[in-house]
Parts: sequence; C-alpha cells; structure tokens
Amino acid sequence: MTALGRHLLVEFTGCDSAALADLAGVTTAMLEAARASGATIVTHSFHHFSPHGVSGAVIIAESHLAIHTWPEHRFAAVDYFSCGAVNAGAAMQVLEAAFGATATEALSLTRGPLGRTDE
Repeated sequence: MTALGRHLLVEFTGCDSAALADLAGVTTAMLEAARASGATIVTHSFHHFSPHGVSGAVIIAESHLAIHTWPEHRFAAVDYFSCGAVNAGAAMQVLEAAFGATATEALSLTRGPLGRTDE
C-alpha cells in the first residue's frame, strides 16, 4: 500500500497560557511553523474564542496545518496533514518553542491507500 499523505497529530502540554490565548501570537507561530516545514502557504484563518482558546488553520499547497488551544488547561492540539514533501517535525519544533510546551506527544498516520484492490 502506498499512502496518499501523512497526518501528524500532536498534543502540547504544560504550555504558557498567555501564549495559547494570544490570537496574533498563535497565528504568527503557525505561519512560522508552516514556513519552517518548507510548505507553500495558500491562506490562513484564525479565531479567538471567548473566554478561552484559539482555533485556526493554515491552508498549504500540500494540505493543512490546524490548531485548537485550551489556555485554561495549558494544552494545544495540532494536526498537520500533508500529501507532499514537508518537514512536519520542524514545524512542531517551532510550535513547541512558541508555546513553551513542557511535553509533546505525537502520533503519525499514513492516509489513503493507492492501488487498493479490495474495493
């Protein structure tokens, strides 16, 4: 089986609450992460929730990089789906530093079989 893409699911814990609540800061960090990974940015959209949290996505030519933050729990969930050559690990290093995470857990999945014969 050949995968169509790779989906990286990452949880950042022990983060700086103020960093996770800052709409402009989260937006900047996500755009920097996309650039650090070598992705081609197409557009982005982010939203601040009241009273807590930021959600958003960077749409890239290779697919997307998305986030939701819970400042009150010092937690952020990020997913990076790509169907092209990007360095998702470099993106996660940027985000880990930007949010001051004390722990990071990641799960990598391959997505979409090519040449599947059981359909």
